[in-house]
Amino acid sequence: MGVVGGGQLARMMGEVSHEVHVSLTVLATSTEDSALATCDHFVIGAAQDPSALEALAALVDVVTFDHELVDLDQIVALEAAGVVVRPSAHALHFSVDKAHQRVEFARAGLLVPRFVTTRTSTDSAVVRFLDEVDDVVVKAACGGYDGRGVLFPVDRAEALAMIDDLARAGEVVVEERLSLLAEFAQVVVRGHDADCVAYPLVRTVQRDGMCVEVTFPANVDETTGADAERVARVIAELIGAVGIVAVEFFLTERGLVINEIALRPHNSGHWSIEGAATSQFANHLLAVSGAPLGPATAIVRAAAMVNVVGAETPGSIEAAARVPGAHVHGYGKTWRPGRKLGHVTVVGDDLTTAHVTAWESARAYGTSTQEA
Repeated sequence: MGVVGGGQLARMMGEVSHEVHVSLTVLATSTEDSALATCDHFVIGAAQDPSALEALAALVDVVTFDHELVDLDQIVALEAAGVVVRPSAHALHFSVDKAHQRVEFARAGLLVPRFVTTRTSTDSAVVRFLDEVDDVVVKAACGGYDGRGVLFPVDRAEALAMIDDLARAGEVVVEERLSLLAEFAQVVVRGHDADCVAYPLVRTVQRDGMCVEVTFPANVDETTGADAERVARVIAELIGAVGIVAVEFFLTERGLVINEIALRPHNSGHWSIEGAATSQFANHLLAVSGAPLGPATAIVRAAAMVNVVGAETPGSIEAAARVPGAHVHGYGKTWRPGRKLGHVTVVGDDLTTAHVTAWESARAYGTSTQEA
């Protein structure tokens, strides 16, 4: 199995790869990449370097991904050369390109924010949209993650300037800024044979575009939970995904609205390592390698996962691990303010206790994020 990207997601795939009988080779940008500590083999090169992709493909049976920062044309070329890529370039298009995703989801009748796509602020469709919608979000269609490439203008003039700034690099999505009641994430995994299993819905908390906490159970009504799972399954089938499909939802007065999707293990699924019958990392590898999927049912009554993002002064992973009940996952990265260093998960019978304990451990680790 080959993984494009040597970051923390590939690292956690490597931690379970032998359990699911997979040998992992990663395409890493340098020998300092996190995943080199757990993979079996590696290739050094950039994810958008055709020769590096070809070198990886020559060593493995299947290629998958730990991020979306890829060139779709290069992935298409790999497939044309006979390389098995899961998820496929067709499916990846929906996570790599937000404009494509919004257009196709709207065409399929899925609920997304009101939006328009453009390459210039002088587009008549943009002018009409801004006449109708007062508060908007301006997004780069490609290349953004963890809040990057997502801008929140304070007025029309700033929105127009932001559109033109982002348009220098490509297409731009302008969409209605919604009033949110809460945010959730639904993770499903679809096998090569179209079998699909769903993890329980979780509640997420964002700060500055980055997820800081995930909690299970989501504590929503049955209708909302069923809607989230139904939509995620529809998306997985619509795009023909193989592997993890993570759907981020906004809860609004209109109900659940799709925010983003990811086609690889997702931050909202990290709790599954301790909290589910099969972790999202194991299930992703099972799916893309063509093996039967594992059950995605919860094996705990409650779980809280907190991301650890480097503060101005470093903490201690040893101190974090000394907090009773805390499962501490370090990503093998050197400390730097603002850098995602790891995560802490606490499971048990009571969500309030899990939440308090997870944050105690994360603070000991040295997180800069504020408690939800």
